[in-house]
Amino acid sequence: MNKYLFGAIFFASILMGCNPQSENYSTMVDELYNKMSLEERVAQLQSCFMNELFDENGELDTAKCKQQIPNGIGHCSQYASQIPMDANLLRDRVAKLQEWLINNTPNGIPALFHEEVLSGINALDATIYPQQIGQACSFNPELAELKTKQTGEQMRRMGGVLSLSPMVDVCRTPSFNRLEESYGEDAYLSAVMGTAFVKGLQMGDLKKGVGACSKHYLGYGGGGDADEKELMEEILLPHETMIRLAGSKAVMPGYHAVHGTKCVANEEILTDILSGYVGFDGMIVSDYTAISQLYDAKTSEERAALAINAGNDVDFPTGADYATLPEGLKKGLVKEEAFERAVKNVLLYKFRCGLFDKDAYLYTTEKITLDTPEERQTAYDIASQSIVLLENNGILPLKDTKKVLLTGPNANSMWAMCGDYSYPAMSYFWKKQIIGSENPHIVVLKEGMEKCAPEGFTIDYSRGCDWTDEIETLYQELGDERAWEYEILHRKVDSGEEANREEALRKAADCDVIVAAVGENVMLCGENRDRKGLRLPGRQEEYVKSLIATGKPVVLVVFGGRAQVISEIADKCAAVIQAWYPGEEGGNAVADILYGKVSPSAKLSVSYPNTEITEPICYNRSAEKDARVAWPFGYGLSYTKFEYSNLQLKNKTLWTNDDFIELSLDVTNTGDMKGDEIVQIYLSPKGDNKNIRPIQLQGFARVSLAKGETRTIHTKLYTEQFGYYTNEGGKRQWNIAPGEYTIKVGASSTDIRLSMDVELSGKAVAKPIRDYYFSESTIK
Repeated sequence: MNKYLFGAIFFASILMGCNPQSENYSTMVDELYNKMSLEERVAQLQSCFMNELFDENGELDTAKCKQQIPNGIGHCSQYASQIPMDANLLRDRVAKLQEWLINNTPNGIPALFHEEVLSGINALDATIYPQQIGQACSFNPELAELKTKQTGEQMRRMGGVLSLSPMVDVCRTPSFNRLEESYGEDAYLSAVMGTAFVKGLQMGDLKKGVGACSKHYLGYGGGGDADEKELMEEILLPHETMIRLAGSKAVMPGYHAVHGTKCVANEEILTDILSGYVGFDGMIVSDYTAISQLYDAKTSEERAALAINAGNDVDFPTGADYATLPEGLKKGLVKEEAFERAVKNVLLYKFRCGLFDKDAYLYTTEKITLDTPEERQTAYDIASQSIVLLENNGILPLKDTKKVLLTGPNANSMWAMCGDYSYPAMSYFWKKQIIGSENPHIVVLKEGMEKCAPEGFTIDYSRGCDWTDEIETLYQELGDERAWEYEILHRKVDSGEEANREEALRKAADCDVIVAAVGENVMLCGENRDRKGLRLPGRQEEYVKSLIATGKPVVLVVFGGRAQVISEIADKCAAVIQAWYPGEEGGNAVADILYGKVSPSAKLSVSYPNTEITEPICYNRSAEKDARVAWPFGYGLSYTKFEYSNLQLKNKTLWTNDDFIELSLDVTNTGDMKGDEIVQIYLSPKGDNKNIRPIQLQGFARVSLAKGETRTIHTKLYTEQFGYYTNEGGKRQWNIAPGEYTIKVGASSTDIRLSMDVELSGKAVAKPIRDYYFSESTIK
């Protein structure tokens, strides 16, 4: 029996080695705090870039250390990505700096080294997994957990203790330039995947794993404008489950404002909601340069005071504003209790990570090998489960084809594979460095198609079209202000290849099928990067139309960080694939799907628009199809067919004070090949009930079926999943009310295959906060 635990676990039993009730750190924190000078305390709230403390020969400059960090330092910012460096040399630098801090500062406090790990460690040679928006389409939290477990093991070997990942913003605006970092528009799916991310990365023990950081709290990417009900029920949900179910102990507020106040200085969301309602007792760290963007304050002292008094603990990336805290304390701008809280939160985090233990795991002394075969296999597995087949007139899989023309700007480019916050992307954007495709090896689509081609296939290639003819990246002063430079933003990627349209069209006339790889790249989507509109960049749409005009069947493969408007060409193509940024094994994964070695199984984690949309949309607003949406949330085609049957509820009447309802259904593969189906369970109210959304995902199960095979899915749906949030006179609570509901089982949010009504009877139940979040499914 395979067991798929998509959450649904008791709050009290899941804090994974980080339960504050089991900790005895408070006395030790108090004792250490009382021994520290003011300067030492401030230093714990600041950070530095490690490599600035090393000389040109790679040796620690102890004179610089004495000058710049005589009282220690709390953190080291993005320590693995600053210079292209072998993991073993990087680890050696960490070891030298930690040794110096332990032996040469007043209380010998080690630093927290942090890095981005969204799609793997942001470091040279580290595995590049698919971007999160694609991984969400896999609906596979087990793979998500495996990915971050591999990431956490490697990063801890390299001396990293804290990550600044994952991003769990519920992103509902299709044009949002950072949508790729998210898990999409649905709060439930985002919470499941985000919680799995934390479980894998932290490995149940912060003394062995790497700490996760929930960002960008609260409502970055459009959710900050939501009403209180949506904010607390949906936008907050991924942060809440990461903290309450998986023991995440770090949170990063976003750059944006909620209710008119920037998040980093917003007492309502940092203290009232996060600490008061959710019960968070960890460390809050600013996004890079976020405190300096508190423009209502006139001085650095005032900015620092606003942030720390509201609940923010640490000033990233260097602590420039928090350097004024002593003066702010002296003037009474900074509250003494706020300052003490911030320093103690950092010290507590370090105790939780075991940095003060006699046998502290600060780094490994063994040789480090990155991008192992096991890690590459995980990258491939995620990629092959993340690629969504949107349209197919029967051309796929390619079977009777002999000659294929591969063309388009993303056909032979690593930038089709690497999303933002991967090491190549970060190096290119921030440092204008081209790392190349060998550290690690990135399989582009051309390589994958040539290597995986069935016997007798010929792959011809001509780029045919560039991403853009002109620079399309918009200059905007948003996000990290270090990128507010014209020279950083005003450029376009050089492919290093000629894009000869005439040559490509001549080759098209001599082929059987055209595979057109189009979409975005590192300069057209990502943090601080955007462009006008969501249609294909440059003249790509025009180029695809010219390929269609040849009369040859066109398979359109779209890469990028968000859904792109392709409504004018999609129905004229023989097939359409959304590949996102599929990581280092992306070329192999897409090729295997094209050739039918793998049946596509991914389902959309967003509503895919057919027109330009710059406002939030979400499938759960209505049970009816949105005319602006080409392909709905949860949609994705397969090469085989699945039949749903025999939906049964153990008891159609459920009491409000019961724990759960049990349901089961059968799924049969009625097609001609093995495949995976993602069975989705939705909940809808009946009648005039407005307490919950018209339709809301409340569970799913990924089931693998051989040709002709039938399996049974058993699901526990918890009564608290029928609940809703209220705030009466400042009293926040979670409510389960009697009423009638419909449980829907479907292949997407609009393709409902089975349904059954259920009644909740009894008295209304209210509790301060819910304990059950996710349904639990097993497959037999």
